[in-house]
Amino acid sequence: MNARPDSTSARPLRVGLIGYGLAGSVFHAPLIAATEGLVLSAVVTGDPERQAQAEAEHPGARAVPDADALWRRADDLDLVVIASPNRTHAPLATAALEAGLAVVVDKPVAGTAADADALAELAERRGLLLSVFHNRRWDNDFLTLRSLLDTGELGDVRRFESRFERWRPKPKGGWRESGDPAEFGGLLYDLGSHLADQALTLFGPARTVYAETDVRRPGAEADDDAFVAVEHVNGVRSHLWMSATTPLLGPRLRVLGSKAGYVKYGLDPQEAALRSGARPGDGTPWGEEPESAWGTLGAGDESRPVRTLPGDYPAYYAAVAAALRDGTAPPVTARQAADTMHVLEAARRSAAERRTVTLEQ
Repeated sequence: MNARPDSTSARPLRVGLIGYGLAGSVFHAPLIAATEGLVLSAVVTGDPERQAQAEAEHPGARAVPDADALWRRADDLDLVVIASPNRTHAPLATAALEAGLAVVVDKPVAGTAADADALAELAERRGLLLSVFHNRRWDNDFLTLRSLLDTGELGDVRRFESRFERWRPKPKGGWRESGDPAEFGGLLYDLGSHLADQALTLFGPARTVYAETDVRRPGAEADDDAFVAVEHVNGVRSHLWMSATTPLLGPRLRVLGSKAGYVKYGLDPQEAALRSGARPGDGTPWGEEPESAWGTLGAGDESRPVRTLPGDYPAYYAAVAAALRDGTAPPVTARQAADTMHVLEAARRSAAERRTVTLEQ
């Protein structure tokens, strides 16, 4: 992979951000601004209020109305981050790569597995970085589980249960809950992108996929309650739940191994911190949670609390900056993101056809 900027230069890498809604303003812009070696140079949004918000929150950034303004000044940028609605991910990523720019795309990378594969191939052909913002790999519970797997405390994992559940009896509306197939909305592609990526990262390729999806709430248009079962090539079974219709939440993680199990409740605190205006490096501990929220490791009648490692979303953009400087692989590769899309697409087909789908290896 070719590093676009001069790897010997001390100049910050200039970032253009497309989209300043929830993803752009709460996640990407603050994390970019907090990353040494990156500078937010431009923000694309056609909304005048969001333009003013972006320039007020990031005084060094210039607000522009459309992506064409970025492509016309591609030489002034080193990286484009796409945080716009799902239906725009593939077209905008394609345009950025064809303009010679490295790209980070919010999840899902594309609306179809074929588009995801095509983007990966284009990036490889152009020798450009293409990464996908699967930030949940840096959640505190995920990092803690990886540590337990690395030390062998669980033994051989047999089942991995993972949930992103919410209680939202009334739809909020917007493109994420739209029933228009062109929007690629619904929880399977939204929260399911994170859950599938985590399962594949931990336990490797999927052999089969079975799924159930439902539209439960009055007035809802897109799937708001889904379950996906993945059998991995190595024999581990992942059971993944995503729901907006859960009045009592289940454990965030329950992992069952031959030696012990690990159970963890509650969400990583980083999203709530970013939404409240906290920022990495502002002097307060980042990604920490109280002892009362720690998970439990044990077997039978014996168990003990396990300290939750701090969550670390800033690590994603730090790794992107290092990859751009050094030409090394990004923290999430385009091929990994395409693998996730193949699982989600198989899940959608499984739910529609009421059968188990076998993936090609």
